[in-house]
Amino acid sequence: MSRVKLATEQWQKEMPELDLLPMELLGRLGSAARLITRDYLEPFFKSHGLHQGEFDVLATLRRSGKPYALGPTQLFEALMISSGGMTNRLDRLEKAGLIRRSPNPEDRRGMLVTLTDDGLSLINRIMPLHVENEAQALAGLTQQEQTQLNELLGKLIEGLDRVD
Repeated sequence: MSRVKLATEQWQKEMPELDLLPMELLGRLGSAARLITRDYLEPFFKSHGLHQGEFDVLATLRRSGKPYALGPTQLFEALMISSGGMTNRLDRLEKAGLIRRSPNPEDRRGMLVTLTDDGLSLINRIMPLHVENEAQALAGLTQQEQTQLNELLGKLIEGLDRVD
């Protein structure tokens, strides 16, 4: 029995007046996210010599289109992390030769983070494998169920974004 199901059954016994659906649903969302990260994402990134955050930087630069370059502020806003966390990721990626930092020709005070040829080659090679890995993580659901879940989660997130 899952921890979520066990906790729900215990609370139902102790406080039967509570509607526990919200707790059970959020518990399942959290469990699914943790299991997917632990069993699919982390092993995949590790097998390619990356951490998830480093992959996220490479993928963000790649999806930005040619010349595959963004300012650090654009990067940490796109990735929703602190500037300190971004600096650590960039340091590791630069040391690995996957990105380079250079002065921004359009802003003398700014920097540009650009994929190197090795970085571009790596992200081009592993991106299809990453999507395939994600598909394997979702294989317990039919295509129609995945579409429905995607729509429902989109609706949930949209509602949460409106809450102040």
